[in-house]
Amino acid sequence: MNLYFLVEGTQSERKVYPAWLAYLLPELQRVDNCDDVTQKNYYLISGEGYPSLYNFIPPAIAEINSNGKYSYFVVCLDAEENTVAELTTEIDDFLNEQKLKLNNAELVLIFQNRCLESWLLGNRKIYSRNPQNKPLLDYTKYYDVSVNCPENMGRYQDFNTHAHFHGAYLRALFEAKNITYYKKRPGDVLKPFYLEQLLTRIQLQPDQLTTFRQFIDFCNKIKTKLQN
Repeated sequence: MNLYFLVEGTQSERKVYPAWLAYLLPELQRVDNCDDVTQKNYYLISGEGYPSLYNFIPPAIAEINSNGKYSYFVVCLDAEENTVAELTTEIDDFLNEQKLKLNNAELVLIFQNRCLESWLLGNRKIYSRNPQNKPLLDYTKYYDVSVNCPENMGRYQDFNTHAHFHGAYLRALFEAKNITYYKKRPGDVLKPFYLEQLLTRIQLQPDQLTTFRQFIDFCNKIKTKLQN
């Protein structure tokens, strides 16, 4: 079994997904070239953002069909200002319009609602219980991510998009702990303990971080297949 990952982001996703896959699916080994897969491998590339990600889908499907060794084509992208349902329809329409079809592999869509940083806000250990400084104090009064689902958080005041606000909130939480988060340098996000806290969140509150849970469910499905 081999997996072909196309992630939207150019920075954090290219680092975070491999780090998480090493923890969740240690049986899989990453390859640098799509044709290097044999068994229990995965290949990962960036779609260089949205909407340029769509330019990468046709050649990716062509490579998967030509290679013949891939079981899954996994596309990971931010929901951003859309709903998951709207993006699903958008991708389905694109595939139909371009007459794109996978011969033997299965398409899996992983939506980050609203973005990867929304998932990362689910780690309660990074939350300051009594924030005193702005802007974290203002963000917390607006929406407490330690209690409420980060995926459902709106857009605060002058932020242009949900993703910009969610990213700013995450950086403010990190700064309150005297650590940093940058898309180019995700830092602690790449460490097993961070992922473990997200897993704990969805175990304790199964109604939260719905799209993150879908990613975990997919990984658990692959793990079962690999072990059988």
